[in-house]
Amino acid sequence: MAIRKIVEKGDEILAKKCKPVKEVTKHIQTVTRDMIDTMIEADGVGLAAPQIGIMKRMFVCRPELEDPEHNYVFINPEILEKEGEQDSMEGCLSVPGYIGHVVRPEKVRIQGLDAEGEMQDLVFDGFAATCICHEYDHLDGILYTDRSDNVMTNEEYAEILKKQEEEER
Repeated sequence: MAIRKIVEKGDEILAKKCKPVKEVTKHIQTVTRDMIDTMIEADGVGLAAPQIGIMKRMFVCRPELEDPEHNYVFINPEILEKEGEQDSMEGCLSVPGYIGHVVRPEKVRIQGLDAEGEMQDLVFDGFAATCICHEYDHLDGILYTDRSDNVMTNEEYAEILKKQEEEER
């Protein structure tokens, strides 16, 4: 396994639409393992193939806060259903140092191949749904900053949280 270099905002690869994976080969499996290792090393909750310079429709994530060791692999994913709406504050390994407000579905149903090439059909809600939608967007060349109505530095966001905390006292 290897830690891959994460592509950052400004690189045109992040704005391009990815191509489907034709077959889940040993090479694809190695790439997904590298993606998981890279995501964990960077302390992220998700990583899409274009973020490491690979223009294939696949991403990895660990969106369940109660089970952070459980990694999902989605190859050629399709979001089949979206339900509800929620506000989220999102960051991204490709946009370090920033966070932004995005409105996402509260619940999603996604289908795609796992690392062994087996079809999976799963439902996620809350933070996990946000994570799935965020990574899925990467496959279509969309960053959270393209959807956000308010992007700020991590420091600015920390100040807002601090003020809110003081007001609640």
